[in-house]
Amino acid sequence: MQYNTRSVHSRLLNLTYISLAAALMAVFAWISFPVMALPVTMQTFGVFCAVGLLGGKRGTLSVLIYILLGAIGLPVFTGFSGGIGQLLGVTGGYITGFLFLSLTMWLFSALFPHNKGVFVFSMLLGLLLCYLFGTAWYVFLYQQTGQSVGWIVALQACVFPFILPDLLKMLLALSLIRTVKKHLPEL
Repeated sequence: MQYNTRSVHSRLLNLTYISLAAALMAVFAWISFPVMALPVTMQTFGVFCAVGLLGGKRGTLSVLIYILLGAIGLPVFTGFSGGIGQLLGVTGGYITGFLFLSLTMWLFSALFPHNKGVFVFSMLLGLLLCYLFGTAWYVFLYQQTGQSVGWIVALQACVFPFILPDLLKMLLALSLIRTVKKHLPEL
């Protein structure tokens, strides 16, 4: 049986990139700024960079791996936390929403390759879906406990304070993606 060394090398390189992006997302989750009751982290920056640098498929796989690592208990989430309880808690919907963010970016990059305007739009739409899923999960969990939390209250607590920081992270990610792609076009 003969192996194509170029193919094996390419697969190993892809696995390395995907793993590295998942590990970097964990590091970005640990970087937090205590701006309000909930810290502003760099997780969304990691998602933007993973998909922007690795492309839709590899970037989304890295996000999925990141979430699965946290689900099995590795301390990859904010505050060095992990476990399925984090995903089932009030902020777990936003972590799961990272998958919607990356899938949206993947879809738009597949439909409109090499279109920077559409890429930025996909980041915004994906972030909106992440907010939507996370907020729906937040409201759902509070309703399960018998407490009534409306959408406006949930948005005021969990989304509105994060819009500007997330937009800044998006701009930072776009700048980093452009710079890295210029120096490493084969990525």
